[in-house]
Amino acid sequence: MSETVLFDYWRSSASYRVRIALNMLGEAYRPVSVDLLAKAQKAPEHLARNPQGLVPVLDIDGHAFTQSLAIIEYLDETRHAGFLPSDPLGRQRVRQLSYAIAMEIHAVCNTGVIAELMRLIPDGEAARDAWMQKFIGDGMAAFERLLDNPATGAFCHGDSPSMADICLVPQVYNARRWNVDISGLPRLLEISSRCEGLEAFAKAHPDRAKG
Repeated sequence: MSETVLFDYWRSSASYRVRIALNMLGEAYRPVSVDLLAKAQKAPEHLARNPQGLVPVLDIDGHAFTQSLAIIEYLDETRHAGFLPSDPLGRQRVRQLSYAIAMEIHAVCNTGVIAELMRLIPDGEAARDAWMQKFIGDGMAAFERLLDNPATGAFCHGDSPSMADICLVPQVYNARRWNVDISGLPRLLEISSRCEGLEAFAKAHPDRAKG
């Protein structure tokens, strides 16, 4: 069987998600850092893996996969991981929660968007910080309201971690990194804290992935 390799960057939210998923499965993998600050994601070697010039890329089962949520769903389908519920309504809700972070918040706050913002706007660092605080703050407040649902349990959906929780924890990390005030979002914080106490999540934390 071929070795599983994860091309990632320690602070990448999308990479953080996949690390959590692999850890939850107990799937051994070899991490290979792609330094986003050094623009290694745009090097020909990495573009050959992913023409979008993004991380993560997961080499597994003899194939190379991109896009973190597509990777997580592949792992769920091939390993019966339970990242998505078995019923259609449950799967829809977990996808809704996951997409609210990955496709709404993260999409406008990724490194490519922010680099262009700083290039175009004078006093780019102040603009960057204001941008992050607005879009992360608004998105997290909406996520808190989405959790006001009978299907929410100890975790985002029910009483076991799902793909939604895998998306939530890295976004909470980003909110703290950019000094976004999320103190008024108690349910979201409670679920995130519960996840952070699990070894699969703790082991994937950027501070541990960096080394």
